[in-house]
Amino acid sequence: MHIECLDFFLKIAKMKSISKVANSSHISQSALSQQMQKLEESLGFKLFVRSNRGVELTEWGNIVLKYSDNIIRTYNKMMDELKNQGNNQEIKIEAAWTIATYCLPCALYKMKEKYPSHNYDLVSSSPEKIEQDVLNDICDIGFANVKPSNQSLSCYEVINEKVVLAALPNYDIPEEINLKEILNYPLIVLKGECIIKENLENNLKKIDYSLEDLNIVFTLESTEAVKSLVLKGYGVAFLPYSAVKKELFSKELITVKIPDISLDYSIYLINKADTDLSNPVREFIEGFKNLGNNVCC
Repeated sequence: MHIECLDFFLKIAKMKSISKVANSSHISQSALSQQMQKLEESLGFKLFVRSNRGVELTEWGNIVLKYSDNIIRTYNKMMDELKNQGNNQEIKIEAAWTIATYCLPCALYKMKEKYPSHNYDLVSSSPEKIEQDVLNDICDIGFANVKPSNQSLSCYEVINEKVVLAALPNYDIPEEINLKEILNYPLIVLKGECIIKENLENNLKKIDYSLEDLNIVFTLESTEAVKSLVLKGYGVAFLPYSAVKKELFSKELITVKIPDISLDYSIYLINKADTDLSNPVREFIEGFKNLGNNVCC
């Protein structure tokens, strides 16, 4: 089974179309279909169900999908290391989206100043995927706002992320409120699991309330989307300070104080056991730990 064949399988599984993948990959549809047939024959299982509407994965196809992404990325990581052997090593870093977007770009600039020979490749991912990718050597270092569940991984608290309640300067809300009063204001929140939402719910429970009691007017996919609606005056939102510090400095936004709670959270640096680390990765970890919260701009 050639790695290219598995890569085509992954693309077809995501696009649910052999013809679309063939067109985007500049290969004939018949040639691609033959490759998928050979893949099924080599594995001994039917992976696709084909119809006029495209293709759907079988139960065996879903098993192959579960592992194919890791296999391909592990192969690519191996090839990168082979090409970079003896040269400046690229350090692959994965981080939760908010961390990758707001905290790390400036931090990596500072680290690059400290270690000019380092090269960094930063991508965003989910905490669960970050943990698995560190374990599988797909990335060298991970940054997440939750500790890894696998005890074999090393974990260091490197940044404390402050969380603020952001609003427009002329928004009809006092400079300071208590937690119960937040129920009276339109709130914009992130969709899905979120450490800020989790911490907020824990604080609400202390006063016998829950997230369902909040006046949530928008639930959005990204921090940037939440911030954009706050800037339009559609509500208020709890956001990481690093995500709004530019707007706070320019006075486009203000923070509303809630003295009786703290939604701040820790950011953890995650890596494999020290014995498995290359010298550049060791340097990065020690350098990052020594800089602490000063690593962020």
